[in-house]
Amino acid sequence: MNTTLRLAQRPEADELLGRSPLAALVGMLLDQQVPMEWAFSGPYTIAQRMRVDDLDAGAIAAYDPEAFTELLKEKPAVHRYPGSMAKRIQQLCQFLVEEYGGDAAGVWTGVASGAELLDRLRALPGFGEQKAKIFLALLGKQLGVRPAGWREAAGPYGEEDCFRSVADISGPESLAKVRAYKQGVKAAKPPK
Repeated sequence: MNTTLRLAQRPEADELLGRSPLAALVGMLLDQQVPMEWAFSGPYTIAQRMRVDDLDAGAIAAYDPEAFTELLKEKPAVHRYPGSMAKRIQQLCQFLVEEYGGDAAGVWTGVASGAELLDRLRALPGFGEQKAKIFLALLGKQLGVRPAGWREAAGPYGEEDCFRSVADISGPESLAKVRAYKQGVKAAKPPK
């Protein structure tokens, strides 16, 4: 995996996302209740604070939980909820160590179908149905991971020429289109 992603809108953070399967997964995990650029800058910030060039699932899984929380809380915080996100990142990394020997790309390597890949993504701690489908679409659209039926498994996020999610962002213009789509969806929802 060595692709140029433009999700963080910061060259150094995007470079890490494009070469590191774990960074991409962690960015997707962080992508909730904060602006997308903040979420996808998180893996780079964590790597910088750990003084490493890439994230390592084994190292994060073994990190002292309190110290890892403090690492995420350091200003500027990695997420709006650094304590709960530190715990989720460590759970994700522990799962990757137990199930895939710490290799994040193992989640999608050798899958036979989009349905199998979706099942693997849904099994990840912190990845619900929607997050799994969006990440599946990101893998297919931007990272070249395209098992048979991947578009169908990703649901509407797998559609071509749409601007629904991070899977469709390739720069500032497409980011603006995704934001406009999300605002339209939000505006169309009936008030609670």
